[in-house]
Amino acid sequence: MSTVASGGNDPRIQRVRVTKDQIVADLVDGRVISVPLAWSWRLSEATPAQRANFRLIGTGQGVHWPDVDEDISVEGLLHGTPARRPRSRAAMVKVGTQGSADPRPSRRGQRCKTGR
Repeated sequence: MSTVASGGNDPRIQRVRVTKDQIVADLVDGRVISVPLAWSWRLSEATPAQRANFRLIGTGQGVHWPDVDEDISVEGLLHGTPARRPRSRAAMVKVGTQGSADPRPSRRGQRCKTGR
């Protein structure tokens, strides 16, 4: 009986490039994957120089862009999962204070300083 070493058939990235519209990865097995650049809000807002500064991580399991703190795995590219943009502070404040534009946290349920 023969066995194959674990991970022997796992997809790996050989080369990556970011165009003005896409993230393109050439895989070791000859496939080419591309996803819309908009799927990575960090890379879509990065400068061309920041996009060009990356390194493959693992043995090609992913890519890391240190200037924008972005990591994309080959599995993420294959499954086509866009990165979610974090909620803006203004949106969180609005939700947290029932529509108030006041950025201070709610003090509901707390005693006031006068002790009343």
